[in-house]
Order: sequence, then structure tokens, then C-alpha cells
Amino acid sequence: MKWRDVGTEVCSVARTLSVVGEPWTLLVLREAFLQTRRFDDFQRRLGASRALVADRLEKLVQHWILERRGYQERPLRHEYRLTQKGLDLYPLIASLAAWGDRWMDGGKGRPVELVHRDCGHVTTAVLTCSECGERLDPRHVRSRPGPALGAPDARRWPLRDEA
Repeated sequence: MKWRDVGTEVCSVARTLSVVGEPWTLLVLREAFLQTRRFDDFQRRLGASRALVADRLEKLVQHWILERRGYQERPLRHEYRLTQKGLDLYPLIASLAAWGDRWMDGGKGRPVELVHRDCGHVTTAVLTCSECGERLDPRHVRSRPGPALGAPDARRWPLRDEA
């Protein structure tokens, strides 16, 4: 399979990566969550070429993750805002940051702290069960084919219930 076809897979991870998996895309999203809005600010903060930033912003707009809003008429200028679809990527960005804080900080600590506005405490992203609220640990979660797979081919579904 070629990368351009990854979005056609019956796999939620592959389909998501077809939108956010290109180099720099997650960094553009990081900036959007840090309230970067204008093209020049994205380009300056990322240090990437104008063409690359324009390409990633356009793709995120095409997928309704960002929306482009005019803020100046002459010359016409736009800013980029996260849509609800984009805001729903927050757990992904926060989880990547938490992993990086734990494993890639070089002993220097977090470069950015997340502060929960409701309680005022510094927090870390934690994945929990939507039903019981317990923290999810991959050793205590099993996977099974969902409705999109129909009758899964055993060769493509190697995960087994270890119970």
C-alpha cells in the first residue's frame, strides 16, 4: 500500500493519520491549540517554509479541522481557528505532549505545563474509560472487531483476547 492510500483502510488509526500524519501537521495543530491564528505567526513559530505551512493549513481547512476566517479586507488576510472536529484532536495532542514530557525531556522537565482552569492545578493528560472512569492501561484493555469490519479476516485481525 502507498501512503496516499492509507485513508482508504478500514482502520481508524490509518484514516486519522491520512489527515494528521504528514510531517509538520501535528506541529501546526500544536500551534493552533496554543492560540496561534495567523499565517505569519504559524510560519515564524514553526520555522518551516511558507509553502509547507500553507500546504498543511490548507489540508486542515479542507478536512474541517481548521476554519479560515477573514480579519482584514485590504489586503485580504485570514486567521485559522479550530473547529469542533479540530478541538476533538486535543486528547491526541495532550497525550503526545505527556509522553514527550515523560520520555523525551532530557531531564529538563516540561517545556509547557497544562493548567486546568476549573481547579488551577497543573495537569497531565490521562486516558480513562468512558464508562467507569478508571485509568486505561493497555494490559487491561482488549480489542475486538467492530461493526465496520463485518466478518474480519483472521490474517488481518491478529489481536486475541488473552482471557
